[in-house]
Amino acid sequence: MAPNKSQPIIVIKKSGGHGGHHGGAWKVAYADFVTAMMSLFIVLWLMGSSEKVKKAVAGYFNDPKGTGSMLGTTLTGTGEVISAAASDSLQKLKSKLEEEIKERKELQKLSKQIEITITAEGLRIELIEDKDGTFYQSGSAKLSSSGQELLALLAAELKTLPNALLIEGHTDATQYSSDTNYSNWELSADRANSARRLLQQDGVRGDQVTQVRGYADQFLRVKNNPIDPSNRRISILVKNGEGPAPTIKGAKVVDAPGKSVPADAKTSSGGVKPEAKAESRPPVAENVAKPPTPVSAPSPAKPSAAKPGLMERIKGMLPGKKK
Repeated sequence: MAPNKSQPIIVIKKSGGHGGHHGGAWKVAYADFVTAMMSLFIVLWLMGSSEKVKKAVAGYFNDPKGTGSMLGTTLTGTGEVISAAASDSLQKLKSKLEEEIKERKELQKLSKQIEITITAEGLRIELIEDKDGTFYQSGSAKLSSSGQELLALLAAELKTLPNALLIEGHTDATQYSSDTNYSNWELSADRANSARRLLQQDGVRGDQVTQVRGYADQFLRVKNNPIDPSNRRISILVKNGEGPAPTIKGAKVVDAPGKSVPADAKTSSGGVKPEAKAESRPPVAENVAKPPTPVSAPSPAKPSAAKPGLMERIKGMLPGKKK
């Protein structure tokens, strides 16, 4: 037999290319380009959007959790963004108040205890107590002479504004007394009310103060020291929105027992408008208790004839006279 010839070994070499369409590197570059274009279009869209849309977007990034809109919880506020016009107006008012306080020698020493800040809710003016009780004596709702002078100065400026006012009272965590009928809750509310009365006495409109709140020690200024004197303070908030709070339509206000009138029939002083008074008539006759109608005594029932017994019926069947 003839010896087997060895088969030749064939080696096929492929030239190393860049893969289909230069491999996958182009995908990364294309993704970067699309991302940049999307960012550009978003910026262009925001630039051409209305102020309402811009505020909504800015408000989300300022406060993603949406907790900054709660009133009375923070000093700075992170909720609704203030418009440029409102911010400029509040800044002017802040500067004017600070200048007037500096010009009065009696109030210069209190400048460190008067804090004026612009928040998302409006202009917040805080009268902060010290250990000696600058504005209120400890445990008292009566304003000192310095407090009265400062509130008179504030009233002279606030009464010229169309903005609504909100007054808050705060205390420290020191227990007021052992009397459960009067606590820090009542004290904080009474202090806020005393400030309201003085402001209105000096010209602030009756409908300009829309809310008076007493927070006791629930919102401390110095949280790590609940008994710090600076936790005792009065806050006057000049709201961003102009004018008093709107009247709720359809609400009923009790005017007298058994009679109610619509809330819009009330005057700003709490009385009833003349046309509302004309309609306030005495209750109609059907609402008045009528005397009971006398009921005649029932006539005595006539005795019914007794049915004849068995013996009487038998006798009736017999002939002869019947007795």
